[in-house]
Amino acid sequence: MTQLEIGRLGKAHGLRGEITVLITSDRRERTVAGAVWFIRGEPVVVTSIRPFQQRWIAFLEGVATREDAEALCGEVLYGDPIDDDDALWVHDLVGATVATPDGRTWGAVVAVLANPADDLLELADGTLIPVGFVTDGSGLPERVVVDPPDGLLGAE
Repeated sequence: MTQLEIGRLGKAHGLRGEITVLITSDRRERTVAGAVWFIRGEPVVVTSIRPFQQRWIAFLEGVATREDAEALCGEVLYGDPIDDDDALWVHDLVGATVATPDGRTWGAVVAVLANPADDLLELADGTLIPVGFVTDGSGLPERVVVDPPDGLLGAE
């Protein structure tokens, strides 16, 4: 099973093994006690977690001292994919062919770029399409349908 990047561990917080965490996932299931994160390929259970400024502070199973927490500083967090039929996942979008409702294809998605307003699908030719224009993802991972306003995809 392919794991997804969900965040990064920051600095140790306090003396009892707490650590700051930047979560990049928008799934609430990732920020609750009992969540399982993977660090260096090994599962770690979140024993407690609370919001802190723009980040989180977490206690992780097996991390009992400040030194333990400092040893994890900067590590990337991974999580198992979550089954959600209504969600669009980056790993499903990359490689998918983009089509419009009339059946015309526009190329393959090479990346999904983070953007404050709406993430962007980047096509092989450099075209950017806001994810908000995706109207049908039922064909993923092979095909995704977008319905952008006139002119977004060039001369239509």
